Amino acid sequence: MPETTVSGSATPDPLTPDNDPRRNIPKMDQLLQLPAVEYARQRLAEHTIRAAIKNILADARRGAIAVDSIEERITEYLRAQQPFALRPVINATGVIIHTNLGRAPLPPAAVEALQAAASYTDVEMDLASGKRSQNRGAGATQALLDACPAAEDALIVNNGASALLLATAALAPNQEVIISRGELIEIGAGFRLPELIESTATRLREVGATNRTHLTDYDNAITADTGAILKVHPSNFRMEGFTAAVGVDKLRQLARTHGKYLIVDLGSGLLTHDPALPEEPDIHSQLIAGADVVIASGDKLLGGPQAGIVLGSAEAIAKMKKHPLARAVRIDKLRLNALQAAVTTPSNAVQDALHIDPQRYRERTQVLADATGGRVLDHDGRVGGGGAPEYPLPGVAVALPESLAAPLRKASPPVLARVHDGQCVVDVRCVPEEQDELLVQTIRGVQAQQPSQEAN
Repeated sequence: MPETTVSGSATPDPLTPDNDPRRNIPKMDQLLQLPAVEYARQRLAEHTIRAAIKNILADARRGAIAVDSIEERITEYLRAQQPFALRPVINATGVIIHTNLGRAPLPPAAVEALQAAASYTDVEMDLASGKRSQNRGAGATQALLDACPAAEDALIVNNGASALLLATAALAPNQEVIISRGELIEIGAGFRLPELIESTATRLREVGATNRTHLTDYDNAITADTGAILKVHPSNFRMEGFTAAVGVDKLRQLARTHGKYLIVDLGSGLLTHDPALPEEPDIHSQLIAGADVVIASGDKLLGGPQAGIVLGSAEAIAKMKKHPLARAVRIDKLRLNALQAAVTTPSNAVQDALHIDPQRYRERTQVLADATGGRVLDHDGRVGGGGAPEYPLPGVAVALPESLAAPLRKASPPVLARVHDGQCVVDVRCVPEEQDELLVQTIRGVQAQQPSQEAN
């Protein structure tokens, strides 16, 4: 059937019987005068409202909804509609840095920082002189330097991939970057580091074997065309058995001897050593060992917003700042402010979940089990997000029937649990304690809608 015009009603199809109620579909102009539409205009753009009404009219023309319910549908839809799509989700998986859920949840101080930077700010203005400032992001940069004294300077860009792209392009322009074959990693969504690096004029020189790379492999590959040596932490997998890799301390000696840069991509964003993750390399240690620059993400173990963090020598960072790509990968004022807050606040959700009090953790889990009819079982959490791959975080969780997992994801608020061994496993490690009662009520609400609740 013909579509509804902006100002008129749908022209009835000649083949539609006279008694077909679809001949009575209201005009768009008429619907735009509804009280619900007038109210929605306070928070929704006109084109958003029109698109919603158009979709509902299309449903009516297809016979999917009754003509006499159009106004009610419009009212219900617009009342529930928000000017944004992302919704808060309760992370009950036990995975702290869950990429599909936006990685690190921001601490309250960072949320406040986002709001403070949402209006006009002095991001590039020296208020004392009234002139443009060249110290964009100075507050966040200083916060990182205070937290990682081994670094001489810092640079913050859009994300970790941007930081790696900029580092290789600026420190090895039109040259080769040497990398071990065992570090040619692919991360989520088919993203491969080699393809990223080679998207510029930089070329990769692969050395060693997949499982074993030696210092001589790097040494033999260095030529006049070499610009840098790149060491990448395989953050989303572990290789065990007959393996060998070269540490940063030995690569530093080789790089210094030949006058080449040493770039280390850690990814996970651990600023200093954490006893809870004994095998996870940290930025401070890599700089002490001799890296010229270390790259990490801001929204992983650091617990901040998405950002690419580069810490290292003043000379190497200066080259990166001057490269044309630096402007293309520049970070916005909102995340600069949030990153500074995340680094300077005493704690954040990532650290809280990583260092959760075992006794209180078990008490909360038992309360949840008692309230929902589940049973407590041992459950290993994970860091997630490319941090501490396969390293277990011993804990506990509540086992419920697997049939609850799907409706919990559709609940309000959505609850994402883990489906394992035919069970819906609910772990409160990453759930703020103030949301415990909300989690209980959400699960109970879903249980009440189930045909039957089998004992688990």
